[in-house]
Amino acid sequence: MTPPAGPPHEYPYAFHIALDGNGLNGLEGRAGICVFRYDPATGRYAYKIDYFDGIAGGHAVSVSPDHALGFLGNTGQHLLFYDTATLDETARLSTLRIEPTDSSVKGTTHIAWLDDREIVGAIGEHLWRFDLDKLDTPERLGPHGLKLPHAMKTTASGRYLVYGGMDHPGRGEAREVGIFDLRTGTARRIDLPATCWHVAVHPREDRFYALSFRVLPQEGHDWHEWAMAYLKEYVFEIDAEHGQVLRHWTAPRETPAHINSDVCVSDRELIYCNGGSGSIVMIDLVDFATHRIIDERPDLPEQLLAGRQSLHQVTDAFTRGSPAASSRHFLAALRVSRGTLLDSVYACQLSADQTLLFTANRGSTPSPSTTIPPTRSGSGCACHNCGSTSTGSRGGTTPDSASTTAR
Repeated sequence: MTPPAGPPHEYPYAFHIALDGNGLNGLEGRAGICVFRYDPATGRYAYKIDYFDGIAGGHAVSVSPDHALGFLGNTGQHLLFYDTATLDETARLSTLRIEPTDSSVKGTTHIAWLDDREIVGAIGEHLWRFDLDKLDTPERLGPHGLKLPHAMKTTASGRYLVYGGMDHPGRGEAREVGIFDLRTGTARRIDLPATCWHVAVHPREDRFYALSFRVLPQEGHDWHEWAMAYLKEYVFEIDAEHGQVLRHWTAPRETPAHINSDVCVSDRELIYCNGGSGSIVMIDLVDFATHRIIDERPDLPEQLLAGRQSLHQVTDAFTRGSPAASSRHFLAALRVSRGTLLDSVYACQLSADQTLLFTANRGSTPSPSTTIPPTRSGSGCACHNCGSTSTGSRGGTTPDSASTTAR
């Protein structure tokens, strides 16, 4: 969450969300930003949406520490920065001039801010440090060591850059995360039982959390247009200094915790949303076993009212795979989504005082006044679907698909 950098001043919260258009496959969609401004005292809200020409695959938003600039991560091999007050583009750069890539979905979807003007991101096979005042002359830090790096964060000390990895269209299943020591310039690859796209960091210690994102290749080989897997899911707690898994949480496949996106950490819980299953899962950090779930699955009347969106989702699904050859994937998708034909929640961020959890949805339109159980003492609310369902809001996000904080 980021405080608004400019007017209107009456809104104490600003929720920045990456937009990828209205299609099922956001990795190939449009690229835009929605900023949703909210006043919890009055319930008033306002929003603005902008799409950027010449950019595709909008995926994740990250806001600078001084809240002046935003970065729109994407799968289209661009760096794009915008003014958080106006959403006007401030700079863009083709990453292909820095280093080539071996896949069209291998873009700089996420970055980590080192300060107000410096970032680190993955391009090609390396990590690069950029000064926003000299964007076209970056410093190559070293190999990242993964097939296809994704979400990335710096740990509490600032020494370690930690990042998840996607399954690669050509190199196959990932099942790995990376740790890069910014002091020594060396990378470490950690093998895991499952692919983990997204990560979150502990607020005080050099530990991080990697969340499994389990999919299967279409026709046994197509990792580009994958299918949702109806398999158990994991969350790993990892020591960044030693590269060791300290604890892990496993959810049986019946638990609605599939196809996660945004993830954040409160004083006592790991919180993440699941677009495939339509849920928000909160895992207790003390015992790393107890969890609670906020159910975002639309009920039957809401699904009937969203017939246009459902038809669009089904049509897009048929473009990804044949119902005859891939019938098991279609059935698995129905189990993952618990029988719904709508995409769901892909953005969730916690306010700095941990009283408000902001969420944004693709496909359905939950009420903007739904009450969220508190993550600590106090009350909370969800601000759902920032804008119309036709634009969607997907990410994946540092924060993954969205970013927010109180003034």
